[in-house]
Amino acid sequence: MSIQPQPIAEIPALTQQVANAAFPKGNPYLTLRDELGTVFEDSDFTELFSKTGKPGLPPWRLALITLLQFRENLSDRQAADSVRSRIDWKYLLGLELTDEGFDFSVLSEFRDRLIDSEQEHLLLDKLLECAQEKGLLKSRGKQRTDATRVLASVRKLNRLELVGETMRAALNELATVAPEWLSEIVPNNNWYERYGRRVEDYQLPKSEVKRNAWAQAVGEDAYYLLFCLEASRIPEWEKLPKIQALKLMLNRHYEYDADGELNAQVRWKSKKELPRAETGIESPYDIDARFRSRRGVNWVGYAVHLSETCDDEQCHLITHVETTDASVHEAQRTEAIHQSLLNKKLPPSEHFVDSAYVSSEHLVNAKEQQIEIVGPTRQNMSWQAKLEGGYDETKFDIDWETETVTCPEGTVSTSWKPRVMLGTRDYIQVRFSGRDCSVCDAKALCTRSPQRSLNLRPRVQYEALERAREIHRSEAGQERYKRRAGIEGTISQGVRGFGLRRSRYRGLPKTHLQNVAIGAAINIDRLVNWINGVPLERTRVSRFKALEVA
Repeated sequence: MSIQPQPIAEIPALTQQVANAAFPKGNPYLTLRDELGTVFEDSDFTELFSKTGKPGLPPWRLALITLLQFRENLSDRQAADSVRSRIDWKYLLGLELTDEGFDFSVLSEFRDRLIDSEQEHLLLDKLLECAQEKGLLKSRGKQRTDATRVLASVRKLNRLELVGETMRAALNELATVAPEWLSEIVPNNNWYERYGRRVEDYQLPKSEVKRNAWAQAVGEDAYYLLFCLEASRIPEWEKLPKIQALKLMLNRHYEYDADGELNAQVRWKSKKELPRAETGIESPYDIDARFRSRRGVNWVGYAVHLSETCDDEQCHLITHVETTDASVHEAQRTEAIHQSLLNKKLPPSEHFVDSAYVSSEHLVNAKEQQIEIVGPTRQNMSWQAKLEGGYDETKFDIDWETETVTCPEGTVSTSWKPRVMLGTRDYIQVRFSGRDCSVCDAKALCTRSPQRSLNLRPRVQYEALERAREIHRSEAGQERYKRRAGIEGTISQGVRGFGLRRSRYRGLPKTHLQNVAIGAAINIDRLVNWINGVPLERTRVSRFKALEVA
């Protein structure tokens, strides 16, 4: 399939006439075409297609159809039918009323091309460029960011179900690729009984001993299968998706000793021995999805970060969409989001976020990029901070010039040593004398160890953090921070109107494309409303709650 960029023609006269007659009071898609044009051009997608071969459909139309599809939450088949049947779609796409449309499979092929070439960001970025050209979007304003969960398109499995279903999925894949080889290496009929149907369809053992024995048997079967594959002549078997899932599952849930005999080599790990969630899969059918528990909510899937402008008297547009697996914490994406906004030439001067995005390093690094992070810092979780009258870090006086710290009882520290945590994070370790601490009357408020020690951030980070805390505690800071709350409405709009909370597809790349397309679709609604003079909606309250204000 090739693409040869062509100039975009005017809307056919008959299409204009019928559309204007059908929508005398206006229509979002008519407004979009009249005010912003086609948004995309064929030249934006030249990297997606070959220079030779049969000419394909104009990619600018496919990109617009993709946005309309996610705006209206349509399937591929429904979107293709809308191109054939709806006048407003034909107007936006510049099609004749008699246009026959195309097969719905073209849309999935176009999404695959976007993902393979890593160009899915064009769906949002080109719309932002168009808004900038029209003066509807400016850099160095106010922006806000927050994240929400995205549920993977898989069933949540417990540990026994996961190991059994992963083995079953691998066998089904091999039965398709090399059925004769697989039938020869199956050791006994127990395999057909154990893996012949979905694991959740039959009764798993109830007692702990039998459950561990069942899991042990699955692990031994899985390693036996891998040994046979290594000795086989099946081409590129390591690249099979379900075999990759099988290896990831085994690495997390089993221990393998290469020195012993087969039965002694494999050991089913206890729950306490399991590594962190980011190292293991939760389903063999989506190896990118991860488990996370946040604020009492558990889910398997992904997290999406939305950033939007929030200046007064300006259209609030989503400027960046970031998708990660669920195990990635918000603090790990703060600097990546800033860099992405800088690359788009849309950096904020003030960035409103919650405490999950704020750290001393982020405050300092953002300031170097002329970005001010506005938000609360994370709470001090030490037992001293929770104890009434406890001597937490804030109760100590720090003298950076003499490199000494004085405790609330007047005792001066005896050591000051710069150190590095995990090879990346610098900190200063301060210690007090054990002889002073052991006889101190306030020891119960200060330390449970023989001597008190503090881990301080470097001076620049420490002072930036203290300054941010002081600003946020002030009345003016609290009033200023109220601007961040609007991002909750954006997330609600994405979840309720555009299906943001649940992934249509499997895998991180496809889920990210979905989130980018939803972000662009939300922008289409907001741009049309802004052009038509529709005022921003205020926070809704119930009629009973309104009585309190009255």
